[in-house]
Amino acid sequence: MGTKAYTESSIEWAKVDLKRIPHIVSGEVPGPRSQEMHRRAAAIMKGYSSQVTLFPVVFEKGYGCTLTDVDGNVYLDFSSGIYVTTLGHCHPKVTMAVQEAAGQLMNCHDFTTPIKLRLLEKLKQVLPGDLAGVQLYDNGTTAVEAGLRVCRAATGKHEFLSCYGDFHGKSGHAVSLARMKPVNGATRAAGFYMLPRPNPYRPWLKKADGTIDTDAYFSFYDEFIAEATTGQIAGIVLEPIQGWAGSIFPPDDFFPKLRQWCDARRILLLADEVLTGMGRTGKLLAMEHWNTLPDVVTLGKGFGNGFPVTAMVVREPYACSVEHISASTSYGGNPMACAAALASIEAIEEEGLLENALRLEGYFVKRLAQMMADHPIVGDVRCKGCLMGVELVKDRVSKEPFDEAGEFIYKEAFRRGLAWIPAGHILRMSPPIVMDLDVAAKCMDIIDEAIGEAERHFGYSQ
Repeated sequence: MGTKAYTESSIEWAKVDLKRIPHIVSGEVPGPRSQEMHRRAAAIMKGYSSQVTLFPVVFEKGYGCTLTDVDGNVYLDFSSGIYVTTLGHCHPKVTMAVQEAAGQLMNCHDFTTPIKLRLLEKLKQVLPGDLAGVQLYDNGTTAVEAGLRVCRAATGKHEFLSCYGDFHGKSGHAVSLARMKPVNGATRAAGFYMLPRPNPYRPWLKKADGTIDTDAYFSFYDEFIAEATTGQIAGIVLEPIQGWAGSIFPPDDFFPKLRQWCDARRILLLADEVLTGMGRTGKLLAMEHWNTLPDVVTLGKGFGNGFPVTAMVVREPYACSVEHISASTSYGGNPMACAAALASIEAIEEEGLLENALRLEGYFVKRLAQMMADHPIVGDVRCKGCLMGVELVKDRVSKEPFDEAGEFIYKEAFRRGLAWIPAGHILRMSPPIVMDLDVAAKCMDIIDEAIGEAERHFGYSQ
């Protein structure tokens, strides 16, 4: 992907005045208007996320790296709207593109339009390898479901493998790829199986010295297929970096070895990049960090910088299989969606944002290491680009998860003006890749202070 070098002026529009922001004016947060409006909404709307139930603020507007609630409190956004507004809120280029498209043509099913053609040709240009067969959708779950059908059509096989801790959507077979709870009222579909994936901090299979044994996972996969399946594995579906599970990164040798393992067994590799793709980790696709080309990729969230547009992309040898799965949808690829996605890709190129994400990573890695040195409840830290995780433990030897501290820190940082993501004992962070270093430092200061407050609250010394 050709990008121009990052310069301070290239993202001047997203600058934040740290003398004025964050700015908490309501005393109590969430403030009175937020509390009252959320109460009224919650009487009707059901099924809120933990992010909202823990801190029911009502946001009114956002711009760049900031969010403003209905009480006038202004927060720094360290979640990108849960990995969505990767380029910041109301990016001028994306906003103008959607406005222009909405004034011309809103929908015409899956007919080609000029803006769709430009997006398709841009995707073929910027995506790695021979990822060339594209279908467009309006949500990540649908893109994943389409990817599963392509794997079946391309291989003639019907079973799937996925991994503990991954998340791929909330309907049908996408649900069957992830953990299920009895309260969900769901039953895993036949032919869907889950396996452990290597977690360097909490390895399931280890060498004699206690370090992770990546090869042992593949030996287990072979045994599992032989004993628990019919051997008709069409594909294995994974997040390159686990999001819902807490920003968990694989060991560097995992994906290259997985690619070889799949090829030897005629199993397609589906990388669900809905969360990690489009610059979040400093590469257009996170899989590029491991020089691994998947057979099928799903894109979303940052793909349209908040506009509901997603994609399923297939390597050239399997592109013809898309023709056999009834792939089109009513809303996928509508002109507004295509305009948002194209403008987002162009903004990444024009503003040097992949370079900026890696520049931020350099700062975050150092700051996270210092955080771990300073705080005994921090058991592990990880970072690629603008995707981070901080794992909280009651004791570094036992590694017992510290869920109570996670909830406390989430709320404490929010009260101090940081909007971000809860995940039990793992603090998840995904700032917009348009953020500058000064704002990044302020956000990390708030988190550092909140962790210190939690340690005092729970009786840990710093």
